[in-house]
Amino acid sequence: MKIATWNINSVRLRAPLFAELEKQAAPDIVCLQETKVIDELFPHDALSDLYPHRHMRGMKGYNGVAVLSKVPFTAKGGENWCGREDTRHISVKIKGGVEIHNFYIPAGADEPDPAKNEKFAHKLSFLDEVTDWWTKTATPRAKRIMVGDLNIAPLESDVWSHKQLLKVVSHTPVEIERLDKMQAAHDWIDAVRHFAPEPEKLYSWWSYRSKDWRAGDRGRRLDHVWVTQPLKSKLRGFEILKDARGWTKASDHVPVIVDIDI
Repeated sequence: MKIATWNINSVRLRAPLFAELEKQAAPDIVCLQETKVIDELFPHDALSDLYPHRHMRGMKGYNGVAVLSKVPFTAKGGENWCGREDTRHISVKIKGGVEIHNFYIPAGADEPDPAKNEKFAHKLSFLDEVTDWWTKTATPRAKRIMVGDLNIAPLESDVWSHKQLLKVVSHTPVEIERLDKMQAAHDWIDAVRHFAPEPEKLYSWWSYRSKDWRAGDRGRRLDHVWVTQPLKSKLRGFEILKDARGWTKASDHVPVIVDIDI
C-alpha cells in the first residue's frame, strides 16, 4: 500500500494534478494539507473516481486537511489544538487496525522568537500539545502512521544549507528539539530516513520565490511520514516526486510517498 502526504496549497485549484499523481505513482491513500476549502465546497466530483473514500476537515481560505483513499475507512476523527478550531489534524482507521494521523503544523512566520512572534509561539505550543497527546496515548502495539506538513526540516541534510538556515524558521534548534521530543513520545520511525539516512540530501519543498527552483535546488524536507515500531518491518520503500514541483500550477510542496505492507 502506498501512502502519500502532500501539501496541496488549495485542493480546488490543483484538483487536475491528481490525474498526473495517479499516472506516476498511483498511491492508495493521499493525505492532504492546506486544502483551503470548507467541507461543503470540497471538489468531490473531481476526485471521487480516483478516491471513493474521503474524509476532510476544512475552513475558508486557510489550513484544512483531508484523507483520500482507495480503501475504506473503519473510523474517522480529528482533534483541535491550542484551543483553536483551525482544522490542522484529521485521522482515519483502515483494515488491520492501522491508524493514520494527518497533521498540518503551523508554519510559525518569520521571527523565531516566541516572545516577539505570536505565530511562532503558537507553533511551539502546538508541538508541545501533540507531544503530550502521544505520550498519553502511546502503546507498544499501536499500529499508527503519522504524516503531514510538519513545517520543520530537522536534519542538516534536510536543508540546502544548514549553516545559513540555523536562524530561519523551520530549521532552528528550538523547533528541532521540539520535533525530536514529539518523535520520542511514541518511538516514531522516520520512514523516509529509514531508507535514505544521512547524509543524503532530501527535500520536499522549494519556495515560489526561486525563479529556477530546480537549478538552485534550495529545498527543505518539511513533509514527513512516521510509523510506530510494529510497522517498521512492513516498510517497503519511499519516493519523493520532485518532478511534481514543475507541474502546471504546482504546489510548492511535492508528494512524499511511502510503500508499506499492510
